[in-house]
Amino acid sequence: MQGKTPDTTLWPWLWRIARSVLAVYLLVVVLVYLIQRRLQYFPDPSPVPLPRGEKYKGLEEVQLTTADGLRLSAWHWPGAKAPPETLVIFHGNGGHRGHRLEWIEDLHGLGFGIFILDYRGYGGSEGAPSEEGLYRDGEAAVLWLEEHVAGKRIYFGESLGCAVAVELAVRHPPAALVLQSSFVAAVDVARQAYPFLPVRLLMKDRYDLRGRLARISPPALVIHGDRDQIVPMAMGKELFDALPGPKEWYVVHGADHNDLPWVGGREYLQKIAAAMKN
Repeated sequence: MQGKTPDTTLWPWLWRIARSVLAVYLLVVVLVYLIQRRLQYFPDPSPVPLPRGEKYKGLEEVQLTTADGLRLSAWHWPGAKAPPETLVIFHGNGGHRGHRLEWIEDLHGLGFGIFILDYRGYGGSEGAPSEEGLYRDGEAAVLWLEEHVAGKRIYFGESLGCAVAVELAVRHPPAALVLQSSFVAAVDVARQAYPFLPVRLLMKDRYDLRGRLARISPPALVIHGDRDQIVPMAMGKELFDALPGPKEWYVVHGADHNDLPWVGGREYLQKIAAAMKN
């Protein structure tokens, strides 16, 4: 009794399908590589008008110049603390400083001075964002403060801005650090967002803090929402565990990635104020 002869006509058809799928996948990989910064940064480039009204008294527009010659826009708002303490805010990868006005109002209400810059490509600042570019922008802000504003500087990083805050803490150590919705490496975040792509091979702007965290020692408050769907809380905890100096871990229960100040409310502000007194 003879067995059935294999149907060899099926294999060329399957091979053509496999080749087509592979070609489409490689095309997607190349496209993502070419436009990756559009997937990583979401700037609003619009100029940000200076808020008006009595409650914004003292808030001033500042122009910075980076080491590579770009002009950046920023706000400086002196605080009521004596001696003065300035929160240097390095914001996340979306929008501009104007979108964070209510947040910085609340922080200013604690008595802190506020300095918030818009990176290159954001909020009327020249240029386009990149990892090395954002580090240069942060350094321009710190150098301006060293020249113009007395008192302690506290770096406050928000999401991607945590990487800028950590880099500047290595170059120009602050009195303290606040890191909100943070990660250890942007590659880890990208792998979660694009699990089907070889992001470790593709990423240009990696914001890998592993070699930097051990080199900073100021007291740190690390804040994370336990419902963060963009940077899972485990990533923030990994960063917290890697910090060598005095530190505090604060979880805002029920908060996602961008709503920590509103979900945390008064407790959130009190935790920041108390941590900065230590």
